[in-house]
Amino acid sequence: MKATAIAPSNIAFIKYWGKKNEDLRLPENGSISMNLSGLRTTTTVEFNPDFTRDLILLRHSGKRGTSASRISMVQRDSGLARMTSLEIQRVVEHLNRIRSLAELNYRAKVVSKNNFPTGTGLSSSASGFAALTLAASYAAGLSLSEKELSTLARLGSGSACRSIPDGFVEWLPGETNETSYSVSLYPPDYWNIVDVVAIVSKNKKETPTTEGQKLARSSPFLAIRLERLKEKITLIKKYMKEKNFSAFGELLEQEALELHAIMLTSNPPLIYWLPATIGVMHAVQKWRKDGLEVYFTVNTGQDIHLICQKQDANKVAEGASSLSGVTKTIINYPSIGARTVETHMF
Repeated sequence: MKATAIAPSNIAFIKYWGKKNEDLRLPENGSISMNLSGLRTTTTVEFNPDFTRDLILLRHSGKRGTSASRISMVQRDSGLARMTSLEIQRVVEHLNRIRSLAELNYRAKVVSKNNFPTGTGLSSSASGFAALTLAASYAAGLSLSEKELSTLARLGSGSACRSIPDGFVEWLPGETNETSYSVSLYPPDYWNIVDVVAIVSKNKKETPTTEGQKLARSSPFLAIRLERLKEKITLIKKYMKEKNFSAFGELLEQEALELHAIMLTSNPPLIYWLPATIGVMHAVQKWRKDGLEVYFTVNTGQDIHLICQKQDANKVAEGASSLSGVTKTIINYPSIGARTVETHMF
């Protein structure tokens, strides 16, 4: 009744923003993404008849920590990170879904760790809920297909469904719970492109993505964006098939700016960028003029992703590291999706 899973975070080239069904987390539009080798969540889930309550622990990615909450009580540990009551509630609700499927009544102990900052726009909820879905399902004795795992992960966090399949992934938006899931378009070794993450702050964003999504319809420009997205998805898939990096990069950068235009014009506006985020954007544009082909994309946070070809990865990482406000860079290659591991980490 115990299993450990590892799941990658992912970066969306064509992103989704807004839900047409909040309870099922059905997105307003489909999206295209790539799983990332250097951003991972490792989660162990144990179901035990002796447990009297669920225990949810998030281990700190650094050396310092504060506390970890569990249902009805708090446990102190220098290696644990703080979780909000809402975050704990989401994990327990997801465990309840899996317990219901498995017809299991045991409480669970969940121990999870990210090897990257949480809540800064690096899609930690995607890797987190993908790892939780796989580990808990396996520990509960369920044998689910990739489609079923992706569908289930989506109910915990929308983008988590993209972290289940391998490599380059498409999220089919669907109209029902059964028709909204992700599939692999290409394996990780299909294309030698790299995502260099530039971390500008490890502080959690003030407005979580789940809450920000609820504001999407307040932007006067959302309808225009939704009209354009099917064409964008068709184009990005064409450029990926052709391995046309220049056209691909131009489109993903425009897409990121368009997404944030929706956020900036929502009510109230969402301003996730920091001065260092914008500084990296300006640097990328200058590097391209100087002959280094690299493009940026940004999720719902301050940290920024730099997409380049493999031969330029070290140069891009070195350039980003030299910029004011950039505290760390992480080089990511296309990655396999979520998988169970035999050796338990905790």
